[in-house]
Amino acid sequence: MAAEAETTPLPKIVVPPPPQPPRSGKGLGDLPMRMVYRLIAGAVAVVAVGVGGVAVLTRGGDDAAPSAAPVPSAAATAIPSLPVANGTTGAPAATSGITPFASPLAGSPAATPQASSATTPAAVTAVMQAALSDPRLRELPEQDHELRRLYGRAAASKGLLKDARSGVAFPRFAKVWKLAPASPFTSRQMLPKIKGTSFRGLLVSCPVPIPVQENVKDTAFLAARWTLNHHPSGATISWTASQPLKVGERDGWLLGYTVNYKIRGKQRKAMAALALVDVPKDKPALVFVTIPDTQRKHWRDINTVMSRIRVL
Repeated sequence: MAAEAETTPLPKIVVPPPPQPPRSGKGLGDLPMRMVYRLIAGAVAVVAVGVGGVAVLTRGGDDAAPSAAPVPSAAATAIPSLPVANGTTGAPAATSGITPFASPLAGSPAATPQASSATTPAAVTAVMQAALSDPRLRELPEQDHELRRLYGRAAASKGLLKDARSGVAFPRFAKVWKLAPASPFTSRQMLPKIKGTSFRGLLVSCPVPIPVQENVKDTAFLAARWTLNHHPSGATISWTASQPLKVGERDGWLLGYTVNYKIRGKQRKAMAALALVDVPKDKPALVFVTIPDTQRKHWRDINTVMSRIRVL
């Protein structure tokens, strides 16, 4: 058997470093041609590698996004559901009772403002569930109860106060009731100040400032809870009236209630009522009046307001 031919390893190509300037004063033309060819080949290889690197970097800048933390999938970011009275589920409500807003995920390419999640049925249901769990007020009675005739003598009025933004009109009281700066409402009338407390009779109107429910009674319930923001801290509600309301051709709901609270350690209360009217606007109109027991002689004005609401 013939012996295998001995393989000769390929020579390792090494690009020589650039030549140092000849100390003898000779120029490039004095070098051997073989050395010149090697220098030219090395230079071409270096240029080719550099061009390839630039091409890679350029393509990466156009097509590849900077590295970022992976965005969780929809299933991974789903909010646990809450059971509600009607057997459906919904997203948990914020503890503050503010419609949660959808917020964009960190690292998402478009961090544009999102529509309020309160417009979705699940979020609205969660808002209602939070209200039903609020210890400051109980669920409305199933049976309707009309607003009774309250104590006091009705104040004189001079026509109607027209709230064009809310879409309703109601009595504008004369003498003791005074018009006041409306913000954050769209209209406001107030009784005189009471010594020792900042809380006094208040009559306001505005488009209902809470999520609108499918049932007008539920929306009125949420609105009554919201009015606690305009009573002394720690106030609770006891219902005195709950009835459907007809204003011309428009439907609505009326709630009457006692607001119980303490001022300087002394137990006090106020009589209050609100009317929710389904006006031809984006939101129903809210008319709300509350009068403390220190001004109880004006309680009858609540009956006057609730009986004389008109749709513009």
